[in-house]
Amino acid sequence: MRRRSVVVNVGGVMIGGDHPIAVQSMTNTDTADVPATVEQILALARAGSELVRITVNTEAAARAVPEIVARVRDRDVWVPIIGDFHYNGHLLLARYRECARALDKYRINPGNVGVGRHQDENFRRLIEIALEYEKPIRIGVNWGSLDQALLTQLMDENARRPDPQEARAVVREAMIRSALESAARAEAYGMPHDRIILSVKTSDVPDLIETNRRLAARCDYPLHIGLTEAGMGIKGIVASAVALGILLEEGIGDTIRVSVTPAPGGDRCEEVQIARQILQSLGLRHFVPQVSACPGCGRTTSTFFQEMAAEVQAYIHRRMPEWRRRYPGVENLRIAVMGCVVNGPGESKHADIGISLPGAGEDPKAPVFADGQLVATLKGPTLVADFLRILDDYIRARFDRSSEAPSDRI
Repeated sequence: MRRRSVVVNVGGVMIGGDHPIAVQSMTNTDTADVPATVEQILALARAGSELVRITVNTEAAARAVPEIVARVRDRDVWVPIIGDFHYNGHLLLARYRECARALDKYRINPGNVGVGRHQDENFRRLIEIALEYEKPIRIGVNWGSLDQALLTQLMDENARRPDPQEARAVVREAMIRSALESAARAEAYGMPHDRIILSVKTSDVPDLIETNRRLAARCDYPLHIGLTEAGMGIKGIVASAVALGILLEEGIGDTIRVSVTPAPGGDRCEEVQIARQILQSLGLRHFVPQVSACPGCGRTTSTFFQEMAAEVQAYIHRRMPEWRRRYPGVENLRIAVMGCVVNGPGESKHADIGISLPGAGEDPKAPVFADGQLVATLKGPTLVADFLRILDDYIRARFDRSSEAPSDRI
């Protein structure tokens, strides 16, 4: 059962409560480079990011924000754009009021808004500006930039206990306390309870899981979850899937980001694709039909079934813009492309539509099943094209329920 939280409106995207778990991402362009930042926001939105965060770290970046937002809106893309502030956010938002007005949400890190008495003064100024422009905030605590005064206090208190905890446990508690105490201060300064989102992030999977479990039990704010730095390649994907999968399965998390490190020159949209696949694999949301394919073994000496699975997958992605408009619900479709007689027919019957290709030494025929029933047997050089035609016919018959297409607006 999903944890219940209050609902926060972020530029028209509702976060928390019973609303769908939202996918978000962050640009890695220099925000002062308006064309590059605009193009990356558009790409992330097209990939399915429902919120996009941008770094606002310099005066040039702050000056660029209004033009960035205007250009994105001119392209009829309405994804909320969030400002990420560290160290000097109180100065930039106060100095560049059009930046403050243009952003849909501010991300504040309580560990680096200042030191000593200036920490609270700077934090208060951020909250006052958010109130002036009626913007929600995310109080985002990272273990790499934790409030050192709070951590020192808790470490000293822990050392005086008769049964002191391990230092790692104290760090987790400091993160939670930083988030909750900052939220309480924000509310004391006038921030409504339903304009606050919290996050506590680490790069360690067990720490992330335990810290978010404890935070979730102690508040009803919506939670943004994700590893602060997941890493590159397989490591980053697996770590994110494990951490987020466990928390989401326990009902914890209202919006997610997968912070994988792209390869040099790699596609920033990869993090959006991974986040969506995590949600779809858990059955929490559906974005695109899923293709099941067997891994292959000694019975499948031909690579044909692998090539066919890849071709079917590519075909689906090419057709999805049109299918999404014409066939609401098509994203729930399950397709199977199997490689031999062992599991092929059974898996194809369990899918909505599937094909069981012949393995080594089998009769060179491929039965096609739809809704558990045999509907065709294919063979020959046109097998793939024939299956795609059957797939199109199946989708049209099953999902063509409306003559009016939904909006294309992202």
